[in-house]
Amino acid sequence: MSYVEMPGAKVPIRMWADPATIEGSALQQLQNVATLPWIKGLAVMPDVHYGKGATVGSVIAMHGAVCPAAVGVDIGCGMSAVRTSLTANDLPGDLSRLRSKIEQAIPVGRGMHDSPVDPGRLHGFGTSGWDGFWGRFDGVAEAVKFREERATKQMGTLGSGNHFVEVCTDTTGSVWLMLHSGSRNIGKELAEFHIGVAQKLPHNQGLVDRDLAVFVADTPQMAAYRNDLFWAQEYAKYNRTIMMALLKDVIRREFKKAKPTFEPEISAHHNYVAEERYDGMDLLVTRKGAIRAGSGEYGIIPGSMGTGSYIVKGLGNEKAFNSASHGAGRRMSRNAAKRRYTTKDLEEQTQGVECRKDSGVVDEIPGAYKPIEQVIDQQRDLVEVVAKLKQVVCVKG
Repeated sequence: MSYVEMPGAKVPIRMWADPATIEGSALQQLQNVATLPWIKGLAVMPDVHYGKGATVGSVIAMHGAVCPAAVGVDIGCGMSAVRTSLTANDLPGDLSRLRSKIEQAIPVGRGMHDSPVDPGRLHGFGTSGWDGFWGRFDGVAEAVKFREERATKQMGTLGSGNHFVEVCTDTTGSVWLMLHSGSRNIGKELAEFHIGVAQKLPHNQGLVDRDLAVFVADTPQMAAYRNDLFWAQEYAKYNRTIMMALLKDVIRREFKKAKPTFEPEISAHHNYVAEERYDGMDLLVTRKGAIRAGSGEYGIIPGSMGTGSYIVKGLGNEKAFNSASHGAGRRMSRNAAKRRYTTKDLEEQTQGVECRKDSGVVDEIPGAYKPIEQVIDQQRDLVEVVAKLKQVVCVKG
């Protein structure tokens, strides 16, 4: 589909979604964002749903300003995927051992490593820039600096909620590795700290929603936020790279006879800020639940823990600020999913997938998400499909 344009106070709202299917609270948030004095454009992805301040599934372009809530609190959250030389025929009938080995290698939930991961011991992991990255931690907000030990031990860990590690097969039988995670608790704490700072600034006092507080260019508050933001985005990227290295090591050990090899990784943030230029103007583009989909750029759009995912290539649609959706998007809240579904429903909807099927992950049941095929179909002018994946192992936080 092509986009639908709705009027907004300062800019039109371009929607790659059917407005009739979007909950009223999310539509109101979009209208609120369109009132911001600094806004230059707003694109809405087909997986859009209600979030804090700004909807999940929105791309907001502003000149000389950035809204921390339009990035999301899990700064740098995103996906990584890699195709292996293994095929479906290499996989054992019982995948429970493989899932167990992955869970042993990569801490999940609130878990962390007993001691920080040494990147030097990881197969093929580049260590250049690593010391410089941790050295820059001294420059982040004093309010969260005391978390350094926790931040180092959480590097290379999954987290909880909708974060996952998967082993998948595509329609040709190739085996893929995929994971979804972000900047762990350190990114969340940095985000919440800066949102609190922004809300107290004088220029934000008349906003329709205090959660849309912004930092403006050439101020010390903006400089401090940008420093911490870009550090947290880098943390998230390192976190996924280390987890993928740990996951590859598991695959090497478990499939020693097959001598697996790995293609270059595809990696994409979907909660982040980028400096981009459109119509001759330098803009700060925030993608909250959206990936960059510039012409020829690879991206990952996951479904749910039972429905599979897509590897895509961007078409470079500037009307959407070169963006696409970050996943299927929730169609009901976590609490609503827990009220509606049971563990029996979860078992039925994840049939054929080696994964947790207990009450602790009922809120992640496929039925709580929008149909991924529909979401892909609604953005045919944003991306083209390269591969369709179906998970056989899913490790949840």
